[in-house]
Amino acid sequence: MTGALRIGLVLAAMLLAAPSSPTRADERVDLLLVLAADVSRSMDQAEFQLQRLGYFEALINTRVIEAIRSGPHRRIAATFIEWAGPDAQKVVVDWAIISDEATARHFAEELIEAPRSFTGRTSISAAIDFALARLERAPYEGPRRTIDISGDGQNNSGRNVKLARDDAVGKGVTINGLAVASPSTAPPTPEHISPGDELASYYRDNVIGGSGAFVMVAEDFQSFGRALINKLIAEIAQARQPRHASAR
Repeated sequence: MTGALRIGLVLAAMLLAAPSSPTRADERVDLLLVLAADVSRSMDQAEFQLQRLGYFEALINTRVIEAIRSGPHRRIAATFIEWAGPDAQKVVVDWAIISDEATARHFAEELIEAPRSFTGRTSISAAIDFALARLERAPYEGPRRTIDISGDGQNNSGRNVKLARDDAVGKGVTINGLAVASPSTAPPTPEHISPGDELASYYRDNVIGGSGAFVMVAEDFQSFGRALINKLIAEIAQARQPRHASAR
């Protein structure tokens, strides 16, 4: 056996014996979270900018980061999507670990710099289906999977939103809602329901579901960020609690 062959066999044996490095799918997090934001035509550009700013400020909020750091794994995985009509869903920020101020800011800055994805009709059902597919392809593992839907109107295109919700819940996913009761001088339309209680009831009856599901209300886009902070903290806290019945 030549010297070169002997060296080759030794190197091959060493590679086979060496432990394989962990993949991202082996990484454990406390929560897999899809942030799904409505950018349909009922939201004008000023409201869109307030919504984006609200997400940015909530993601880097000290209380939110402290909540993330208090979990068993001290980190969550998140992705951000925007949605409008049945064929209008886009990943704005791909799956990433958020574990501290630096990783939270990196996620938030990537979001704030991205252009608006769509305008169009409102298909919450398609948003849920798209978010569910994102969860099923997530490169991380966690005990809880949540879709966070924010919007200012009801489902007016695509399939029945209850069917989409039930499909996701049947796969162990929780869907929470942030209903934005943006005031409007125009009469309510299928795209836009102004009264906070009415929109919250719609989300409660048709959108949310799963273990511990809940709805929060932002009275307008000015207060969106404050409501989102409380919502994120509640969702992160859920990851540390036993799974329980739906609040739908």
